Amino acid sequence: MSPPGALLFSVLLYGRLSRSTHPRSFSYLSWKRDSATMTHGYTPIDEIPVGLTKPIARRQHQLLQLAHFVKDNQEGFETAIHADLGKPLHEVLMGKITAVFERALICFCALKLSEIAPNYASFIAENLPKYLDKDAFCVALGGVPEITKILELKWDHIYYTGNGRVARIIATAAAKHLTPLILELGGESPVIVDATADIEHAAKRTLAGKTTNCAQICVTPDFVLVERSVASKFVEACAEVLKGFYPQGALNTQRYGRIVSEEHYGRLKGLLDRTKGRIVASGGARPEEKGIEPIVIADVNPGDSLLEGEIFGPFLPIVTVENVAGAIDYINDRDHPLVLYLFTTNESTKTKAMLQNTTSGNACINDTFTQLSINEMPFGGVGESGYGRQVQYYSYENFVYGRAEEPFHVLRYPPYTAESVAFFSQVMKTPIPESTNPAEVDVKN
Repeated sequence: MSPPGALLFSVLLYGRLSRSTHPRSFSYLSWKRDSATMTHGYTPIDEIPVGLTKPIARRQHQLLQLAHFVKDNQEGFETAIHADLGKPLHEVLMGKITAVFERALICFCALKLSEIAPNYASFIAENLPKYLDKDAFCVALGGVPEITKILELKWDHIYYTGNGRVARIIATAAAKHLTPLILELGGESPVIVDATADIEHAAKRTLAGKTTNCAQICVTPDFVLVERSVASKFVEACAEVLKGFYPQGALNTQRYGRIVSEEHYGRLKGLLDRTKGRIVASGGARPEEKGIEPIVIADVNPGDSLLEGEIFGPFLPIVTVENVAGAIDYINDRDHPLVLYLFTTNESTKTKAMLQNTTSGNACINDTFTQLSINEMPFGGVGESGYGRQVQYYSYENFVYGRAEEPFHVLRYPPYTAESVAFFSQVMKTPIPESTNPAEVDVKN
């Protein structure tokens, strides 16, 4: 069973529909919460206006309307997300509401929301249309049959966040129409802790990332690779940090979330039942609440159940390695991470571990999660962790096409002359600096 990936939305489908793709109608979908059944409505394709979002003023108005929607409905957001995830108010504000308010992007789209977060999905479906132009924006609810039908249509761009299994289905459907994609797929995000790190600092920041939203976030630290010389100290520090975070137990506070569904609660329990690691810090579990407190597991070896893939839950496996080189080898033997975290005070380790010898979508040194707060840095994965980049300017770049006005250049026209040839030959006169092949130098030494 794959981890759930995106919890609050699954797919954004951008652009106008091709009339040739679906000759009769486009289905818009709604969900009756009381009966848990789908109702379908149909708008004839010929009646869907084209070009609605072209005027800049209209786009600006829709953007401001989206901001009003978020601001006016803050309490509704908080209630809906808490109902699905038990997510604390602090985390809703920090990671959801303020981020949308600050980073909103508007274009003609259909929004397919995740069926495993039904309260949030219903809230958006019922309230977003009150603010945005219904002719330009559509909210779709449902499961596999609904998204399958939607993906038969031709879209200008598709953005999906979730797991690799579903991403392959979406990418296959998009390929039929040569539709471009952004895939934000999560995957494992390992943590390296070397012998020079501030161990208490590393434990606290790793567990801050691991406990947020009960570890159901794509950039959650998945497992820790710690140098043997400081492994015991790190394990002890993790246990102390959890006591400080939740003195009365995580499930006895309103500041800790819950697992999104019974299905994924069962998946996590199965992983824990099969691990051969040593549980060193463990809280309780409440199946009736889908609640699992954070658990630290030491002495986890390659091949363990907790290292089979993205955990997407509050278990922190700790793998002991002899040195940073061993940690790098372990990471490079697996799929490229969405994020690589490193705790060290060694500048050489930062360079060698992060920049020269690993590949990951993002990287963060001496912290977790905070890379998401940098608006100037693009976010996205590599390979199994996805492709495409987003946030602020980089999101905008995905949905626009550059255009140039023809410059005046008389020398390009026939009849060609010695003067025009000389002009275009100038670049070939640029001097090339002298260099030596480093590999040859190493061999000689």
